[in-house]
Amino acid sequence: MTGPEPAPASTPLDTSRPHPARVYDWWLGGKDNYPVDEELARRILAADSTAVRGARANRRFMHRAVRTLAEAGIRQFLDIGTGIPTEPNLHQVAQAVAPESRVVYADNDPIVLRHAEALLHGSAEGATEYVHADVRDPDLILRLAGESLDFGRPVALSLVALTHYLGDAADGDDVHGLLKRYKDVLAPGSCLVLSQVTPDLNPEAVGKAAELFARGGTPFHPRSLTEFARFFDGLELLGPGIIPVTGWRPDPEDVAAQTEGIVPVYAGVARKP
Repeated sequence: MTGPEPAPASTPLDTSRPHPARVYDWWLGGKDNYPVDEELARRILAADSTAVRGARANRRFMHRAVRTLAEAGIRQFLDIGTGIPTEPNLHQVAQAVAPESRVVYADNDPIVLRHAEALLHGSAEGATEYVHADVRDPDLILRLAGESLDFGRPVALSLVALTHYLGDAADGDDVHGLLKRYKDVLAPGSCLVLSQVTPDLNPEAVGKAAELFARGGTPFHPRSLTEFARFFDGLELLGPGIIPVTGWRPDPEDVAAQTEGIVPVYAGVARKP
């Protein structure tokens, strides 16, 4: 594998260390990753045989959640931790239901920036934008997203497979405080879409995966059901509540995937009252 072309000089690309978005891309069968990313992806897969199924289950969960919310009338979406584009992308799902939907993507990986143009081919009736910024900078993301989205109206905030890369207050990240800053600006009727790796369903394999991520320079924070549920404080969970990711309003493809076993990822969608 030769890897993708370099990012522009203004956004230096570090190929000496694996990046979660590129590891995830390898699991999804993509080509926008480097040998260092593939090496870590393979090592984690050897420790946790559900890694590829989990990555794909996360994508399908995102599709189902976005379709559900678009069908319920939400027309604005903010997707943080977008990752490398893999069709169908979020805007394609939302705009297939409602062409007037407005979507803003946010990520901090130069590889994603390189592919941002692919994320911007939305419907003529709607709008699709990309913000190159880190989830840890909510002021910047919200300010730039606010140029396209109206935060006085409902917004679906999506952080799929992202929170397990963010630590708690003791780690310097304070993921719960960070999520609260985003939730606080959302208008009533907005929704939060989350998925998160958990040790509850396969502690040994998830523990090994977390150790491998940490050795590769990426802190990794699997969370229990109780810890994950805290992200939804102050919100009203949509049915079926918090559940392993393949079980959230599954399509036939997801029901079939469940025969391969549960992947250690929780998912949930909740509404701001």
